[in-house]
Amino acid sequence: MRGGAWIRFGIGIGIGIGAGVGGRAAWGAVLGVYEGVVQDLIDELGRLPNIGPKSAQRIAFHLLQADPADVRRLAEVLLRVKETVRFCELCGNVASAQRCRICLDPRRDATVLCVVEEPKDVVAIERTREFRGRYHVLGGAISPIDGVGPDDLRIRELMTRLADGTVVELILATDPNLEGEATATYLARLVKPLAADGALRITRLASGLPVGGDLEYADEVTLGRAFEGRRSLDV
Repeated sequence: MRGGAWIRFGIGIGIGIGAGVGGRAAWGAVLGVYEGVVQDLIDELGRLPNIGPKSAQRIAFHLLQADPADVRRLAEVLLRVKETVRFCELCGNVASAQRCRICLDPRRDATVLCVVEEPKDVVAIERTREFRGRYHVLGGAISPIDGVGPDDLRIRELMTRLADGTVVELILATDPNLEGEATATYLARLVKPLAADGALRITRLASGLPVGGDLEYADEVTLGRAFEGRRSLDV
């Protein structure tokens, strides 16, 4: 077996073992194979979310083979994003100025506030074209395992926005997972005194069966929530 074949064979074996015993072993298979700036590039790409050793290696070699003008344009965009994009001082969404376009839009309903975890959640809701209120981005969810507590999120800013009584409905649109549910429960209890006189309504996004799905493939939690959130059928 020639040298190049041995290298490919070694990388394949190392990555295969790493997939079974964990990402750290997989990175060990890649470490030492490449030298200098190529290895540095793979290491930096591997620090990105959801990018494993194989993906980092594949992206690195794609960049090496790409046209220099394309790589230069990518580098310029990355630098420009870091220099010009910021977070809205009011809602926490990504913005190119002190406030984002949604907060600056006078057509948005200021009495309805939707709380989400990340800016990407704002994009997902905006695609539906069903919501015309405003947003508040927490910057994450409560997760003791990851060391993220209420003080690490933009909860204090949320309470400030609710203090003047402008908002009459607070929609908790955190993710329907363990961390998202914990965050929604914490916020509901925290805001409950403001809703005591009926001036503020606290709601949670409904969850249940997806459109086009089959009952037999739904898990117990999803099916149970679908029953809890059932509504009257107008005929």
